[in-house]
Amino acid sequence: MTTESLLKSLLLQAFAKKGISLQENDIVIERTKDPTHGDYSTNAAMKFCRLAHCAPRDLALFLQQEIEDPKIERIEIAGPGFVNFFMHKDALASILPIIFADPDHYGRGEKKGIRINVEYVSANPTGDLHLGHTRCAAVGDVIASLYDWAGYDVTREYYVNDCGNQIEHLGHSIRARYHELFGEPLQLDEDDYHGEDLIAIAKEIKEKFGDKYLADNQESHDFFIRFGIDAELGKIKADLDAFGVRFDKFTYESDIRKSGAIEETIKFLAPYIYESDGAKFLRTTDFLDDKDRPIVKSDGLYTYFMPDIAYHYDKMARGFDKLVDILGADHHGYINRMKSALMMKGYKEDVLDAEFVQVVRVFRDGAEVKMSKRTGKAIAHRDLVEDVGRDAVRYFFIERSQSSHLDFNYNLAMEQSSSNPVYYAQYAHARCCSLLSLGQDIPLDGDGRMLKEEEEKAILKHLADFTSMIEGAAKERAPHKAVAYIHRLAELIHEFYSRWHIIDRENIPLTSSRLTLIKACEIVLRNALDIIGVSHPEKM
Repeated sequence: MTTESLLKSLLLQAFAKKGISLQENDIVIERTKDPTHGDYSTNAAMKFCRLAHCAPRDLALFLQQEIEDPKIERIEIAGPGFVNFFMHKDALASILPIIFADPDHYGRGEKKGIRINVEYVSANPTGDLHLGHTRCAAVGDVIASLYDWAGYDVTREYYVNDCGNQIEHLGHSIRARYHELFGEPLQLDEDDYHGEDLIAIAKEIKEKFGDKYLADNQESHDFFIRFGIDAELGKIKADLDAFGVRFDKFTYESDIRKSGAIEETIKFLAPYIYESDGAKFLRTTDFLDDKDRPIVKSDGLYTYFMPDIAYHYDKMARGFDKLVDILGADHHGYINRMKSALMMKGYKEDVLDAEFVQVVRVFRDGAEVKMSKRTGKAIAHRDLVEDVGRDAVRYFFIERSQSSHLDFNYNLAMEQSSSNPVYYAQYAHARCCSLLSLGQDIPLDGDGRMLKEEEEKAILKHLADFTSMIEGAAKERAPHKAVAYIHRLAELIHEFYSRWHIIDRENIPLTSSRLTLIKACEIVLRNALDIIGVSHPEKM
């Protein structure tokens, strides 16, 4: 049991004696910034004084008198009713055996039996990923990892929009490039795709099939579309794989359409559908939307919203308890209409949540960079990852909340110094590995019995916070909190190294305890970097 869990349990027991029934999540335990105020603090007396029918300080005094445990040295009351806990040093070090008991899984929460589907990226298979997709990929992947570590059953999903006008234009564009290879003039419409990457796809078709698809018929029409989708999606998958992003499931809009799910969904939604000017509208204003939304256009074609409804119904039919969509910042209006459609099916409003990811700008030498020197075009996902490396892009892209605009500092990401936050964190891990290697002949004591300095206590408390950090960051879908945790741990490691002589062969017992602490730091830092998908080198 961690110190935080212990304190919560003791508080719950004390409140129960007052006739107040609370849950563990109702109580907040915080680490104090000033050691003179103790090691941990809670505002529970102020928060629940009304339930106890007494003043906050009176309730705090009651808690002080009722709570007793060998791991607590003393309890003090501060201000209007804060309860401050001073822990015995052995109590703080009790986190070490917990870490070493299952090092690769330290930080993982117990299985909750809750299934969550996280859908992210879902870029149309019509071209290369851009930096908006990159940030969605980083954010979505870390949110899924946090959910997984917190004990949820997570499915990572990619929705392939392989139908609609943009796909028709893709097929037509590849067909035009294919005909061009046989000496015909290039004929591209204004809305077609003019990128030279389609030339490579056309050449591949010519090499494999010769002139087989020169005839303009339904077979060639369907072939160019399917080949183009597969080729573009193959590139997307390869780029995401190089970025450390892999999906459990790819769902295709074409499969949703072929299954008859859209027609079945329209039948089910009939009570909420009305016609206007030849189009069919869904009464989403009956629920959360600001206006009703068209689902079938006057020409009989579906709007993009209609297949999306069938897709979300399909996800829920697969047994998920919660859906999370990671969307670009321009999709704010989308979520309430989809929530409304789900509520029409009888699902609760909160069964679907979304994270809206803000735009990215790249700066180099103090100026915004919009074009890639290598390609002469807008900077693509592949360009940035190849230039500065996967670790830097992932770390920087989640360092700030996804709701904030991101200015990516190219120069800083390339810098090999402590000014670069990802280098700073990775170097802390490498430093731990170096110390452990230097002291490999010294056995670890396993429980840190000699640890007593303030820097050591600060590290122990931070290590103990790892599990609660994961739980909180998962619930809030806040990858940047994992990054903040990593940065603070790296900071504590570097400060400890600078302040104290860790390996002292004239004092083996103390060295053993300090190397035990360093080993715990290495484990937790490695696990934390794994969560955000950043490597943890042993040498730098």
